[in-house]
Amino acid sequence: MSMAATADLTRNNRLVLDALTSAGGPLSAYQLLDQLRDQGLRAPPQIYRALKWLAQRGLVHKLESTNAYIACAHAKCCGGHVDARGTTVFFLCDACGHVKEVADDVIAMAVASEAQTLGFVPDASVLEVHGTCASCLSAGAA
Repeated sequence: MSMAATADLTRNNRLVLDALTSAGGPLSAYQLLDQLRDQGLRAPPQIYRALKWLAQRGLVHKLESTNAYIACAHAKCCGGHVDARGTTVFFLCDACGHVKEVADDVIAMAVASEAQTLGFVPDASVLEVHGTCASCLSAGAA
């Protein structure tokens, strides 16, 4: 993770980011609260403030369809998405819960082109694709 992205992390922000980074998958705000209660985070607003701050900097993403949060897959290399208006695609396995984050220039250009055609200026573009991952398909979980 870049120094600039993490230089101004508060203790609470660091705890939430570390919990999401080590989770291996998405967590709800209340799951985070349960995990971090012993470390002094005892109220939902503490979690939500940290999540909002981290999301604004592209270090975490909210998965709207599951109402859960996940650490940005690109945070280690570039401190989160450089352009928060870019397009991020999440592939969510409904069988095992695995999430794969993809930042794809082709999809981003298609979304930007369509937005321009409509005279629309997007603030952010997040696509969620639900289905079954290759591991679950090969295990017969579909």
